[in-house]
Amino acid sequence: MEVTINLSESLEQNAGKYFDKAKKLKKKIPGIKETIELNKSKLSNIKIPEKTKKSIQKKEWYEKFRWFISSDGYLIIGGRDATTNEILIKKYTEKNDIIFHTELPGSPFVVIKNPHVSKIPESTLSEAAEFCASFSKSWKSGRTTAEVYYVNPEQLSKEVPSGMMGLPKGTFMIYGKRNFIEAKLNIAICNINEKIMSGPLSAVKKSAQKYVEIIPGSDKLSDVAKKVQKIIGGDLDEIIRALPSECTIKK
Repeated sequence: MEVTINLSESLEQNAGKYFDKAKKLKKKIPGIKETIELNKSKLSNIKIPEKTKKSIQKKEWYEKFRWFISSDGYLIIGGRDATTNEILIKKYTEKNDIIFHTELPGSPFVVIKNPHVSKIPESTLSEAAEFCASFSKSWKSGRTTAEVYYVNPEQLSKEVPSGMMGLPKGTFMIYGKRNFIEAKLNIAICNINEKIMSGPLSAVKKSAQKYVEIIPGSDKLSDVAKKVQKIIGGDLDEIIRALPSECTIKK
C-alpha cells in the first residue's frame, strides 16, 4: 500500500487523517461482506445451460458404400460408382460372400457379407437382388423389374481373353454359372440410431417402424431429402447419399 505524506502538515496530523480513513473503511467491511454473500447466493441460483454438443458417431467402414441390413440380419453392401465397385470387390469381398449384378450394364456390384459361412436364406438373396436392381439404370428407365444374377467371388476376374482390351475400373469378367433372379425395383429409407439406411421395403420394415417409400420420379433430390428428414429425422446429407437419383416419395 502506498502512503502519501503531506509535508505541510505535522506527522500527527498525517497519522490522524489515515486513522480516520481506516475507521470509515472498517465500518464498510460488514456491508461489503454482506454484498459478497448476497451475490454468491444469487450466482448459485443461476442455471447455466449446458452446451448441447452434436454427437459425432463413428462411421462404420461399410458406410462409404450403399448398404442395408437384410430382413434376416445380413449386411449387404453396394458400390456407388466405378471406384467404389472396384474397392468393394477387391478389398472387402471374401470367399464366402455372394456377389450380385444386373444382366444389363449399369448397376453397382452388390455383396452379401457372410462371415459365419451360413446358408443364405432366399429372402436375403431376393432383397440383395432388389437392391442391385433399384440402384441400376433400370430405376430411371421406368421398369418395375430387372434381371439380376449372383455368383461366387472366385468367378470374378480382371483377366480378359487373349486379344481383348483390359477392363475399365469397376468392371470384372464373370466366369462360370450365373444364378438369375427377376428382381422388383423398390426402395425405402429409414433412420436406425442416426444411421440412414435405404434398402428394399421388406428389409427396412424389419429394421424400423418409421420409414419412407421411394419411387422413381423427377423431384429435386434435396427437396425429397428434406421431406424424408421431416418424417424420419437424421442428417440431410446422409439422406441425400442414401437416395437413388431421380426419385420421389410414394404417396
